[in-house]
Amino acid sequence: MLTNKEGQNVPKVTFRTRANNDWVNITSDELFSGKTVVVFSLPGAFTPTCSSTHLPRYNELAKTFQANGVDDIICLSVNDGFVMEAWQKDQHADNVRIIPDGNGEFTEGMGMLVDKNDLGFGKRSWRYSMLVKDGVVEKMFIEPEKPGDPFEVSDADTMLNYINCNAEKPEFVTLFTKEGCGHCTRAKQLLQEHGMDYEEVTLGNGITTRSLRAVSGNATTPQVFIGGKLIGNADDLAAYFRQ
Repeated sequence: MLTNKEGQNVPKVTFRTRANNDWVNITSDELFSGKTVVVFSLPGAFTPTCSSTHLPRYNELAKTFQANGVDDIICLSVNDGFVMEAWQKDQHADNVRIIPDGNGEFTEGMGMLVDKNDLGFGKRSWRYSMLVKDGVVEKMFIEPEKPGDPFEVSDADTMLNYINCNAEKPEFVTLFTKEGCGHCTRAKQLLQEHGMDYEEVTLGNGITTRSLRAVSGNATTPQVFIGGKLIGNADDLAAYFRQ
């Protein structure tokens, strides 16, 4: 039976992390004391759900969490520091603090250490999220105890809705560009001036003008999509912001 730790202090442990090619020890007190922190814990770096959905969405909503009183977002997994550092770089998850619980001490203290021997993983964390205020767990969202790897309640949107159900979420912005395109540079500057994060897709490496024409109806760059809607080129984007 997994343990709900609402109203209790988080475990006091020292995490062995990697930074700038060196070992850096970080304590629970450093992570949680005097702060409001969102934690989400998952079975393993580089695994499908963790990489495709769990981590990316928290990274996308980081600014929204911050605007609603959250000081830090921590992703925790029973993996070593090398693996977690490599995963963060691979995911470009710069808005989330990646913490390796290599020995599973924190996870065990939270009552979330489970046996994943059937997958060859050994001891790992059950998937959950929690809101921690000054080291005390205010709220936990624990995935239901069922076979496999359920992902129903520990997602970023559920946590944000708990913190503020009326929080304004950012729209997805995708920008198709090519190297040496001055209009692309202008479009990126416009997005940055309006505080909009974006995903840049650069033509090449399998992305061709044919691909661009298929999704936008145009073969020229840039082509900007906001919230799934085609805005168009840099001039169209400027007109969009004027409106």
